[in-house]
Amino acid sequence: MIMNLYETIKKRRSVRTFDGSPLKNEDLKKLRECFENAENPYGIKVDFKILDAKEKGLSSPVIVGTDTWVAGKTLRQAHAEEAFGYSFERFVLCAETLGIGTTWIAGTMDRGAFEKAAGLEDGEVMPCVSPIGYPSLKMSLRESIMRKGIKADSRLERSELFFTDNFGNSLGSEDSERFGDVFELVRLAPSAVNRQPWRLVVRNNTVHFYEKSARGYRNDSGWDIQKIDMGIAMCHFVLGIEEKGMTALISVEDPGIIVPDDTFYIASFNIR
Repeated sequence: MIMNLYETIKKRRSVRTFDGSPLKNEDLKKLRECFENAENPYGIKVDFKILDAKEKGLSSPVIVGTDTWVAGKTLRQAHAEEAFGYSFERFVLCAETLGIGTTWIAGTMDRGAFEKAAGLEDGEVMPCVSPIGYPSLKMSLRESIMRKGIKADSRLERSELFFTDNFGNSLGSEDSERFGDVFELVRLAPSAVNRQPWRLVVRNNTVHFYEKSARGYRNDSGWDIQKIDMGIAMCHFVLGIEEKGMTALISVEDPGIIVPDDTFYIASFNIR
């Protein structure tokens, strides 16, 4: 469990400008403990590796002030994207509690160099990496422009994301009272270009997750970046449910709810 979960999620932002100081040994040790605790409800193993950019010849044009990175990889299989997103976000939130900055990077990097440095093997995928370090007190101009471009600090309204029984009903007062604070943690989750693809429908004691798919996020091999975003949202949801003293049991049985265009079922969580 992430200590001070609500505060951690609310204050966390993507960091692309670091202060240049190396990570302390005790923080590196704690980060490795974060890796060990970064499980996911699918039971799919995600491997983490700390990389030295100078040693491995790694770089990204959007990152300033750190030479230390974390790469994550997993076997290509059903639900691997969601599992990866969930586990990597567990690491990201854990790093935040240590005062260590992170940002999800999937495209603005030399992917071949990172995959080689991470020791990627046949059948494995490395969807994302993150720089790690202590945030600079001031953002670079490039970072400021990027955040404004994707409206990084804005989020969709709850009425666009959360529903009761079906997509035609806004979240009811009873469901809002029961899950409202947890759904706010979901609403604050990071996503690729801040697309926020998650849509949640509450039926009785079960919360169903759907992906509102956008073009351009599925690569030629069928890998869906937005499913990683769905894993991030599920991570926030489950941690929030656990924070309230309840449990969330996953299933992948489509309940048959009629969905809007370009919207696809992902998973369900029974709340107990």
